[in-house]
Amino acid sequence: MAHLQHGNRDDRRRGGVERRDRAAGPGRGDLPGRRHRGIRAAACSDPGVSRLRVGVLVSGRGSNLQALIGAMKDPLYPARVVLVCANRECAALELAKKAGISRATFRLADYPDRKGRDLAMVRSLRLHGVELVVCAGYDAILERVFTREFAGRIINIHPSLLPQFAGTMDAVAMALEARVTETGCTVHVVTKDVDAGPILAQRRDEVRPD
Repeated sequence: MAHLQHGNRDDRRRGGVERRDRAAGPGRGDLPGRRHRGIRAAACSDPGVSRLRVGVLVSGRGSNLQALIGAMKDPLYPARVVLVCANRECAALELAKKAGISRATFRLADYPDRKGRDLAMVRSLRLHGVELVVCAGYDAILERVFTREFAGRIINIHPSLLPQFAGTMDAVAMALEARVTETGCTVHVVTKDVDAGPILAQRRDEVRPD
């Protein structure tokens, strides 16, 4: 996970290395005018109106992204992924490509600092009219410039029963090392404090001795 690939320095001016397929969705002029404020409002999507526009942040193989892509095939599903953003080249980008979803890479090496990188992501998500951001295996902490822009509209999938094993991508290994009898995953709202936002849902699983 730790390796970063160096890209074209011109990416800074373009706001990331972006690829777009014809099937990826409408252009900027077709973006909906409404903006949802808060997860509760975002979740109340009427199948009779346009789907909620979702941006997904990834860093790895994209198992959670694949689940979202599968769910989108249901015509009554109230949301659709319109942009996938990654902080490095990864398998999740290939999943987005196969699904005809726009994708962009924001390598930290291409920006002066993390704030600059996150500001570029904000601009790209705005351009695609994103209303809800999902962190699906994204392994970088979001800067305040990002959490302010999408306040109340970012959710994260964390591999532990928060508040246990917060602030790490190695939560599963830590749970096994701690010999807990139960672990799971948490979906929560992202705030400026890492893994400390309101919990939306948790799934619990037993850890067997074997």
